[in-house]
Amino acid sequence: MENNQFKNILTKIGEVNPEYTLDKQVYNVGKLIKFIDNPSEEMKQVAMVQEDPSSIQYIENPSEKVQLAAVKKFGDSIQYIQNPSEEVQLAAVEEDPYSIQYIQNPSERIQLVAVDEWVFSIQNIQNPTEKVQLTAVKQFVGSIQYIQNPTQRVIQFARSKGYDI
Repeated sequence: MENNQFKNILTKIGEVNPEYTLDKQVYNVGKLIKFIDNPSEEMKQVAMVQEDPSSIQYIENPSEKVQLAAVKKFGDSIQYIQNPSEEVQLAAVEEDPYSIQYIQNPSERIQLVAVDEWVFSIQNIQNPTEKVQLTAVKQFVGSIQYIQNPTQRVIQFARSKGYDI
């Protein structure tokens, strides 16, 4: 099928159901940008990030929409984003809890999501709150070994579960 035919089909789909216009779908499938006449800079950025999320490092001041596109595809892309919003941080750790290692001073909420998604992400959190420590140890008591300076309450909980510390 020729590109023009494909573009016509996609355009017709968007006319029947405005939720599926090319302009909207490029945010889901970056390669569709080749069918858009005069795409905006934002669309170009999103398309680029859809194909290679780490390319966000080459975009100066990417919008939050572009940041979200990158981290939803590859959570570790957050390492290339300066001062990501909490929403971007959340999307990153939901996609890959290990990406919390790239977030400076994550909120307790972000820490909890990371630990809930993958208990061993506790080892990548500097100074986890007591609540986060307890959450990790309740999921897997052995995770206490990955917590630097666990609180007394966390140590007592681990001991109460038979963990020798």
